[in-house]
Amino acid sequence: MSTTESERLRVLLEPLVSAKDLDLEEVEVARAGRRRVLRIVVDSDEGVDLDACAELSRDISDELDETDAMGEGEYQLEVTSPGAERPLTERRHYVRAVGRLARFQLDEGDEFVARILTVDDEGLDLEVPGVKGRKPTARRAEFARIAKARVELEFNRKDKKEEEA
Repeated sequence: MSTTESERLRVLLEPLVSAKDLDLEEVEVARAGRRRVLRIVVDSDEGVDLDACAELSRDISDELDETDAMGEGEYQLEVTSPGAERPLTERRHYVRAVGRLARFQLDEGDEFVARILTVDDEGLDLEVPGVKGRKPTARRAEFARIAKARVELEFNRKDKKEEEA
C-alpha cells in the first residue's frame, strides 16, 4: 500500500484511538496471500491491555465498514501494542521506557546497552551496566545522535513495585 493510503487511514483512525486515551503509533497495510492485513499499533503511558485492544478493534472495524476506507477486498484487522522489544523513535517512547534496558546505536556507529534513567528535551541520562564485577557507568545520549534504539527484553528485571518495597 502506498504511504498516502496509510496516511489517509491514520487521519481517519487517529480520533478513535485518541478517544480511548491511546497513541496511534503505527498504521501498516501489508499483503498476506490474497488478503490484506491492516495492523494498527497503539500505546499509552500505562501500556495497553487485551481488553483495550479488543474494544478499539470493534470501534475501528465499525468505522472502516461505515466509510469503506479499505475498499471492497477482504482484509484482516489487527490492533496490537508495540511489544516487548519495541523500537524507540519518539521522546514519549523513551519516557515510557525509563528504568528499562535498551540497545542504542549512535550515528557514528557506537553501539551499547544501557538502562534509561531520565529523559529531558535534549536526550537521555543512561546507566551502562558494569562488566565482570565493574561498577555501572553514567552516560549521556543526545536524541540528535541516536540512530536506532530498541528496548531489550529482560528476564530478571525487577518490577518498579518490587524496587520501591
